[in-house]
Amino acid sequence: MEVWRQCAHWLVAARVLPAGHRASGPGGQVWDLAQALRDGVLLCQLLHNLSPGSIDLKDINFRPQMSQFLCLKNIRTFLKVCHDKFGLRNSDLFDPFDLFDVRDFGKVISAVSRLSFHSIAQTKGIRPFPSEETTENDDDVYRSLEELADEHDLGEDIYDCVPCEDEGDDIYEDIIRVEVQQPMKMGMTEDDKRNCCLLEIQETEAKYYKTLEDIEKNYMNPLRLVLTPQDMEAIFINLEDLIKVHFSFLRAIDVSMMSGGSSLAKVFLEFKERLLIYGKYCSHMEYAQNTLNHLLANREDVRQKVEECTLKVQDGKFKLQDLLVVPMQRVLKYHLLLKELLSHSSDRPEKQQLKEALEAMQDLAMYINEVKRDKETLKKISEFQSSIENLQVKLEEFGRPKIDGELKVRSIVNHTKQDRYLFLFDKVVIVCKRKGYSYELKEIIELLFHKMTDDPMNNKDIKKWSYGFYLIHLQGKQGFQFFCKTEEMKRKWMEQFEMAMSNIKPEKANANHHNFQMYTFEKTTNCKACRMFLRGTFYQGYLCPKCGAGAHKECLEIIPPCKMVVKLFLLSLPGPKMVAVQNYHGNPAPPGKPVLTFQIGDVIELLRGDPDSPWWEGRLLQTKKSGYFPSSSVKPCPVDARPPNSRPPSREIDYTAYPWFAGNMERHQTDNLLKSHVSGTYLIRERPAEAERFAISIKFNEEVKHIKVVEKDNWIHITEAKKFESLLELVEYYQSHSLKESFKQLDTTLKYPYKSRERSTSRTFTRSPVFTPRVIGTAVARYNFAARDMRELSLREGDVVKIYSRIGGDQGWWKGETNGRVGWFPSTYVEEEGVQ
Repeated sequence: MEVWRQCAHWLVAARVLPAGHRASGPGGQVWDLAQALRDGVLLCQLLHNLSPGSIDLKDINFRPQMSQFLCLKNIRTFLKVCHDKFGLRNSDLFDPFDLFDVRDFGKVISAVSRLSFHSIAQTKGIRPFPSEETTENDDDVYRSLEELADEHDLGEDIYDCVPCEDEGDDIYEDIIRVEVQQPMKMGMTEDDKRNCCLLEIQETEAKYYKTLEDIEKNYMNPLRLVLTPQDMEAIFINLEDLIKVHFSFLRAIDVSMMSGGSSLAKVFLEFKERLLIYGKYCSHMEYAQNTLNHLLANREDVRQKVEECTLKVQDGKFKLQDLLVVPMQRVLKYHLLLKELLSHSSDRPEKQQLKEALEAMQDLAMYINEVKRDKETLKKISEFQSSIENLQVKLEEFGRPKIDGELKVRSIVNHTKQDRYLFLFDKVVIVCKRKGYSYELKEIIELLFHKMTDDPMNNKDIKKWSYGFYLIHLQGKQGFQFFCKTEEMKRKWMEQFEMAMSNIKPEKANANHHNFQMYTFEKTTNCKACRMFLRGTFYQGYLCPKCGAGAHKECLEIIPPCKMVVKLFLLSLPGPKMVAVQNYHGNPAPPGKPVLTFQIGDVIELLRGDPDSPWWEGRLLQTKKSGYFPSSSVKPCPVDARPPNSRPPSREIDYTAYPWFAGNMERHQTDNLLKSHVSGTYLIRERPAEAERFAISIKFNEEVKHIKVVEKDNWIHITEAKKFESLLELVEYYQSHSLKESFKQLDTTLKYPYKSRERSTSRTFTRSPVFTPRVIGTAVARYNFAARDMRELSLREGDVVKIYSRIGGDQGWWKGETNGRVGWFPSTYVEEEGVQ
């Protein structure tokens, strides 16, 4: 048996690789093993399994994909512990790039082999490798790996559980298990099944509450004698707050059950906001586990006290580490319990409220998972921050990291190609120079003021580091050219740049006259459109500063019109209008009169108002409610001086990010550009010297046609019969409606934006997949979802999704495919077909 295959089997025996991993199977390839080890996570986990406490789990980045920085940090952590704790010589180890770039995988296998013969590993009873039956005599098998590494991303199971959570579900079932008659037995009526579900919710909640009490009584109180307040908080987080909430929650469930459980949905809806405290608990749980393990390994008094406490809880069956996992498992079970109850309540009057409760608990689960994920993201950002010299700003202000790695960069001004290390965030790209294991800041490029363009000419050069693209300043200032090692690396970087730019400049940011911008909400906020939480802890969604509305990226196009625009419209209605200059919530109250409450900026139609009276009567135009309010809280609205036949001028839109916008371009340049494209390819160009500043150019039946775009009275059109508020609306309309409506000889829609055609042509390549995913189910999207990075999968309501993996279910994510793309999506956004 080959040495690498023996290594894979040994890692399975050491509980590092899961049983049945491709690398250990009969059809496995050496690449499968290399790919599994490249990010350093499993090697660090190996040291922890061989000698708990030898490696600080807080130093491991469990989800480092798309980050060369974090992968190399993990590998260096592994190498340091091998040297310092296991006594391996540097000559027995390997360079971090030997693994990350798979330059010398043989040395990696050799280092793991030496670990397998170490005395610590021998105590585990696992046979070391290689054995005498080795069939491999040379390194030929490893020679193609570096080339494969250039062409393949690291494994992207980014939402699976960290190691300390792997067995949490089994522990939960053991602790919370109750003897409830199974609701699927033959002969049971729907009412019987419903009652079983109700009983399971009530009895498991009671068991869970008792578990929380046991932790407080038998662990928290005794451990206060040996632990500092800081250690207590680190381990038990906000468990005392959970106990208080669940005391009230259980009582409310019990009261509902006394009347048959018909009001149970209302209980869950009422407690949704109070259960948000699980965001803090779940996001700190990994740190709590690591802190506890560190104390147990280094302080004998703590270890003895914890063992003494353990014997008092269910006869010592569960360790404290096990019990700390239970709260996270419980809160993520509520939507599953309600889903089962709803399936047996089809003819119940409370069915609609149960649906709302189910959606509320699904929303809560997503919120908690995103808070947890953001906690991990902020940890990564902190590590970036501490490694970049001369950095005077907080990186978290720039959004989420997308990708980092080595590229060659050339300034369009000085034309010098230089080796640089880039950190790409939603808002900026940080350009650095590598200095050993740290980085020197060279440039911060704000993406909002740049556009990205391809450089297909360089792709014809097959040399490495010749695959390029540009970042051009929108006002013609300095730009940059980036060079990647391979075409696949270029594709990956360009996709991440596109995603970052779509996050800061979403396509629908100006829908319905809003001006949405990425924003960090200090308090938990609901989306104005779908009413679900804006999830996470930073840059959770988008804010319109004009009207204060918050929204998910996928909801921008369905948000009601901006209030500020509505108010401008209302000003044109007859009758005196006042605008609120301060909030009024009914205090002080008008004597003996009904109250009219409002907020700053609301428009009120004055019904009755004496100039000398402190109280006026009015009608709130948004709600049509009438009442009295303090006259000092409003002022007259400004006079609208618009001509009667024109609409309000819209804010100038920046079109540079759109794949159809070509900027300033002459007619003959357009002809040369489009003649090599297929029929239906189009662009919109500026004509600054002409009366009409925009023109549509489209290739149709081997000819390039040009259509002037007319702007008049703040409307825009190519024919008087059909007018639009913006160029974007015009383009979107003719993408689905034939131009023959205006030009009889031009029977085509705007089919292919010229940039997307160029990009798709320049990026054609053959990828040899490591494996073909197996479809394990299908689902239908219930809601829209807009991906925030390239690993996620955007959904539109009604999309049919092939499910490839549910591994990240506890994190709220599944992996699947729809519309030709593969990625991760929120499991609560879909309804699985064939599952009741």
